[in-house]
Amino acid sequence: MKKQGTWPFIGIVCVMFALALASPTTGVCAEKVYKIGISNFITHPALDACQKGFIDQMAEEGFKEGDNVRYDKSNAEGDMSVVASIAQKFVSQKKDLIYSITTPCTQAIAAATKGTDIPVVFGAMTDPVAAKVVDSWDKPGGNVTGCSDWMDVGAQVKLVKDICPNVKTLGTIYNAGEVNSKVQIEELKKAAPGLGIERIVEVTVATSADVMVTAKSLMGRVDAVWFPTDNVVTSALEAVVKVCEDNKVPLFGSDTNQVKRGVIASCGIDFYVLGRESGKIAARVLKGENPAYIPVHRGKMGDLHVNPSAAKRMGVSIPQSVMARATKVVDK
Repeated sequence: MKKQGTWPFIGIVCVMFALALASPTTGVCAEKVYKIGISNFITHPALDACQKGFIDQMAEEGFKEGDNVRYDKSNAEGDMSVVASIAQKFVSQKKDLIYSITTPCTQAIAAATKGTDIPVVFGAMTDPVAAKVVDSWDKPGGNVTGCSDWMDVGAQVKLVKDICPNVKTLGTIYNAGEVNSKVQIEELKKAAPGLGIERIVEVTVATSADVMVTAKSLMGRVDAVWFPTDNVVTSALEAVVKVCEDNKVPLFGSDTNQVKRGVIASCGIDFYVLGRESGKIAARVLKGENPAYIPVHRGKMGDLHVNPSAAKRMGVSIPQSVMARATKVVDK
């Protein structure tokens, strides 16, 4: 009798031990090393912050670099042929998940992973529906979902008018090859008339090397300059800042990270926080959820950063009413 009672007990202990190894409460397999590819379009502070936020959040979710995660961090530095190569590399290596930062990277990754079981989570992508990587915001419908950096362009143009009320002609510079930028320019055209902007002057660039010359072409034709969350322009932002300072033309951005780099002001989202939200979604996917049913997350606007010194260098001052509602003052 004693011997018969022992075996069931040992069996129960073995089952409990096996279940513990599988970590059912977290969905993280204790013995697995997850291979995660990170595809970034170009080096600049907002996108770097997005990547860092993702990795930090993943660690909090139980996916720790050097422990149970091996990251392959690849940056195309604005070269679309490299973007495609990175996508193909990640697919051939059969990554457990790919984190794509920006619209160009996500489009390439989505195309490369089509027909595979590799999940894709994106960050810093403006309109995933217009970019044709998801079916809808609420029901992505495939292997791709993530976090959008959609900005309220109307609020950004209103900020231009709050600081420079006499602006009638607004210049903008962007890469026409980026769907995210084209979407924002269309939003700009919708918002401008109701805010007293009579004319939009558009100039486009293809590479960061074109930015300074193209920015100079706006001078003498516009009262102020605003640009969208364009990866090519942001990567060469200092060139635009210099041109605007030299010509005393106010420059406004679409990302709060740009303010410390010399634009007068911007209201927008925190890209580090956006990266963390992407990390939350990626963890859900790796724990078993289907990306097809995880709604696309929209980053929350709420930050207003201002740079009084930059304003002074461009020949304007920031009204106290705007200073009073700023969440951060960068004076450099």
